[in-house]
Amino acid sequence: MITAQDIMTADPIVVSPNTEIPEAARLLLEKNINGIPVVNDQNELVGIICQSDLVAMQRKIPLPSLFTLLDSLVPLSSISRIEKEIKKIAAARVGEAMTRDPEFVARDTTLEELAEIMVKKKYHTLPVVEGRKLVGVVGKADVLKTLMKHE
Repeated sequence: MITAQDIMTADPIVVSPNTEIPEAARLLLEKNINGIPVVNDQNELVGIICQSDLVAMQRKIPLPSLFTLLDSLVPLSSISRIEKEIKKIAAARVGEAMTRDPEFVARDTTLEELAEIMVKKKYHTLPVVEGRKLVGVVGKADVLKTLMKHE
C-alpha cells in the first residue's frame, strides 16, 4: 500500500509568515509548484500560500450588496468579511495572504485518501506533518507519478 511517506517530497520548499509576497510568487513560478507550506521558527505548519491566494490578491474589493430599509442603506454582507478581504488584497507578507491552519495529512495517509482529499477539496498541495512539524509535502504531480510506475 502506497502512503504519503512513499511519495512525498521530504525536504520541501517553505516560507515564513514574514516572507514578502513577491518572493513567494517567484518561488511558486520558478519551481513550478502550486503551493508552499508556511512554517514558524520551530518548523511547525502555520499556513500554506498557493497560487490561488496570490491571484486572489489581484481582484477588486467586493462591494457589499445594499438594500433600503426605512430610508437607510443596510449592508447584506458583514463588515468583518470585507475587512478581511481588504487585508488579503493589500498583503505585503505571506502571513497576511496565506490560508491559515491548512488541511494536512500524516505520513501513513494512503494514496487513495490523498487522491480523495485532493479531488473533493480541489487541493493541489498537501503538507505532511508529524505532530505540528512539517516533514514533507505531497502534490498532485506526486500522486500522478504513481500511475506511471504501474505501467
